[in-house]
Amino acid sequence: MLAARRRLAVALAVILIGAVVGWLVVRGTRPPAPGCQVAGNPVVRLTVEQAENAATIAGVGVKLGMPDHAVTIAVATSLQETGLRNLPGGDRDSAGLFQQRPSQGWGTYAQVSDPVYAATAFYAKLKTEPNWATLALADAAQEVQRSADGAAYAQWEPQARAIAAALTGEAGAALSCHDLTPTAPGGDLVDIAIQELGTARLSGPQPAAHGWTIANWLVAHAARLGLDQVSYNGQTWTAKAGTWASTGAQDGVLSLHQTTTPSP
Repeated sequence: MLAARRRLAVALAVILIGAVVGWLVVRGTRPPAPGCQVAGNPVVRLTVEQAENAATIAGVGVKLGMPDHAVTIAVATSLQETGLRNLPGGDRDSAGLFQQRPSQGWGTYAQVSDPVYAATAFYAKLKTEPNWATLALADAAQEVQRSADGAAYAQWEPQARAIAAALTGEAGAALSCHDLTPTAPGGDLVDIAIQELGTARLSGPQPAAHGWTIANWLVAHAARLGLDQVSYNGQTWTAKAGTWASTGAQDGVLSLHQTTTPSP
């Protein structure tokens, strides 16, 4: 009887050890989380959601003809207010990327919760502020937001500058996203590009800065739009590699590839 109990105890111990080892193996081989990175000083690491929202903010700025400094201000503001997330709520009736308040005349809840509308409203208010272009970033952001602590925006200036440089085309192949698994697009690519960038021309020859604006915008939205490859001016990003690499002549040509098309 004692021997039988010992054999049972040994068997249970083996099973337990096997289960623990199996759990550790599974845990150790779990695929890395999808994410994005902006090259610069500093290097900025973003979630896919943050990259998409930053690309929307920058794209709207480009569509409206706003200078790069305005995009930096807008990105820094959203970093401070929401961490570049489109929040459904906040302090009192605040919502959206910039925590805009319907009760303060920013629009309806549905409007301020829409990233394109919210970014457009932010730039429209920024343009009404005298001498905003010569103000320090924190001062310009505070003129728009009227927050409790206007100095807080300044801490995000280096990150916002790197993000803006990538998404306005200034920094070239600076934004990449890794470990993506592109699926069916969550909307029509052309319609979204028109809303955010003001253009449907997403392939063919492009001037340098504009070409990189679109290329980095496409990569930032790759998961949302089902993109597995973007190429511009001899550089190619693929979802498989997760990085940009030289693949051809510097011809100024933009191209993309979608894995699937939207369901009817």
